[in-house]
Amino acid sequence: MPGAIFRKILILFSAFFSIWLALRYLFPLCLPFLLGGGLALGSEPLVGFLSDRLRIKRGIAAGIGVSMAFALLVLILMILGALAVKEATRLVAVLPQAQQMVQAGLLSAQDFLLSLSQNLPDSLSAPMTQTVMALFSDGAALLSRVTNKLLGMATGLLGKIPNGALGFGTAIISSYMISAKLPRIKEHISQRVSPAWKEKYLPALRAVKTSVGAYLLAQLKLAAITFAIVTGGLLLLKIRLAPLWGLIIALVDAVPLLGTGTVMLPWALVCFLRDDHVRAIGLLAIYAGAVATRSILEPRLVGRQMGIDPLVTLIALYLGFRLWGILGMILAPLTAATAIRLSALHTGHEPSGSP
Repeated sequence: MPGAIFRKILILFSAFFSIWLALRYLFPLCLPFLLGGGLALGSEPLVGFLSDRLRIKRGIAAGIGVSMAFALLVLILMILGALAVKEATRLVAVLPQAQQMVQAGLLSAQDFLLSLSQNLPDSLSAPMTQTVMALFSDGAALLSRVTNKLLGMATGLLGKIPNGALGFGTAIISSYMISAKLPRIKEHISQRVSPAWKEKYLPALRAVKTSVGAYLLAQLKLAAITFAIVTGGLLLLKIRLAPLWGLIIALVDAVPLLGTGTVMLPWALVCFLRDDHVRAIGLLAIYAGAVATRSILEPRLVGRQMGIDPLVTLIALYLGFRLWGILGMILAPLTAATAIRLSALHTGHEPSGSP
């Protein structure tokens, strides 16, 4: 059994190294063509209908189908963008009030800590007071650093617009070309893949696809449940922009190492320091309900679908974070499950989630 665990860990390291090389060097070069291929595959049902049923030439059908798919995608993005601008406008309208609330909360926290330091012995009171004053006096400098950081990010994004436009244009052009030649591309790939490979690995790829889809669907359901709980609770507390706050908290909750408490706990603390005890208790109750619900439902929704050992999961999370940051902690377990499942099918053993 230790040998099996060692083999899984070795496979995991090899898979991670290969994926790191691919993402570091190949993915940026291939991204426009991957996007073009995705758009071509998304428009294939319409293109196939036009070419097979209506007898329209494949090239013309590809032009019509890809154009309609692209127009639909742009329409969806425009609707989402309009909704985002609408909500952002509403958020900007209440930013002064939010700033005043944050400032009042910081002042309350400062007064609270200073009152605690005054009750300490003389040898500790003076250093504690100086520390508190220094901590809160750095707020302006911190705001300046944040502003400069945001300006630097904006400048960096503006500098990437030419490359982004070139990649976007390449993706659109390649989608028409790929769609026009998609049947021949599929036939070419099918002829190059041996029947033995199909028989051995296609079931594994289908199983991995199903597992990944189920995992993402489970995470989406958990995010929706968190959104419903938080939004409902904030509406009961009569907090403005409750759906927007619920969406933000649900997105934060989906990020590993963060969770609902990243927003809810500081918010409750500020309300408590401002003597708004009812709202503070309400926010804590919402936080507790969301965390308890997620803790109960997550094992049932995700379960053992990934089929990997807990030790391997821990290694995958650590390597994913070290290589790709927070996003790696989401992708790494899926990568590990894929590598181990393929290895298990290659050796003829069914993968197991326990050692």
